Amino acid sequence: MFAKAKQRLVNLALQGGGAHGAFTWGVLDRLLEDGRLAFEAISGTSAGAMNAVVLAHGLAAGGRDGAREALAKFWTTVAESAPFDVTAASSEGTDTTLTPMLRLMLQWTHYFSPSQLNPYDINSLRDIISAQIDFERLRAESPVKLFIAATNANSGKLKLFRQAEITADAVLASACLPTMYRAVEIDGEAYWDGGYAANPAVFPLFYECSARDIVLVLLTPLEYKETPHAAREIHERVLELAFNATFLREMRMFAHLREYISRSWLVFGRFERRILATRFHVIAAEELMQALAAETKLAANMRFFEMLRDRGRESANQWLDENARHVGQRSSVDLSALFY
Repeated sequence: MFAKAKQRLVNLALQGGGAHGAFTWGVLDRLLEDGRLAFEAISGTSAGAMNAVVLAHGLAAGGRDGAREALAKFWTTVAESAPFDVTAASSEGTDTTLTPMLRLMLQWTHYFSPSQLNPYDINSLRDIISAQIDFERLRAESPVKLFIAATNANSGKLKLFRQAEITADAVLASACLPTMYRAVEIDGEAYWDGGYAANPAVFPLFYECSARDIVLVLLTPLEYKETPHAAREIHERVLELAFNATFLREMRMFAHLREYISRSWLVFGRFERRILATRFHVIAAEELMQALAAETKLAANMRFFEMLRDRGRESANQWLDENARHVGQRSSVDLSALFY
């Protein structure tokens, strides 16, 4: 564990991806264990929002060890909450597929609304986060700034829930898949999954934080090796591209601005200086995420979660070995190469 004086302040941007969010659990677990980085703010969407609030709650309750324990408890409870085994996984957990029963239920979502399929609006995630997270304390004294993204179901506009607004409903809204759950109503507005509007939102980490380093933890591949041909594969790819479109557009904007401003040898404005001073870092597992079928985002299986956690820890450890020294100095990724 590194001394607090040596810690470098960063912001985290956590993508959504359902069960694949267990990869982010592993990343966070390793960063917390390592101790070289401290977190000023976290922006999260869907599973990223879950990880964000659980991490913040754990930090408030018990510091870094408390955050690691809270994340482990959350993902273990999610796996245990499945009413039946929804997956068939290999012994390694990497070749996970949904059972015929769950496949049939997913097909029904094309023909029946959430109100018809789930008339009592049962959502085990509500029970889990309500039981494990002290939202009143989190709103009053979160040790990190929080930005939780949801999508207004009637306008498509992004809604960012900040620390003072964080409730169980806000987190559930960020993870509300409209084909599976009813829209979450907050103050008279209906919200769906934040992935439609931001996955995750990066701009608040730029405009509202003092830390200049932003660490992106990505669950969606930035590029696929193969073009889908089967009808189901095409449908899944369309959904994945739609969920990532706003994030890609936002990051392309950052890349374009940095390139445009850097062409001038004289930079006067505060905004221009801030753009050039912002440093980006990426922790991801492209090959792993490309190998996983999109349907495994619904795989509530502890063996699968543990595999993703371990791969997340490995990816974070590799990034720390190669790039931790760059934090506070320079970006460890080329934005233009990644997002142009």
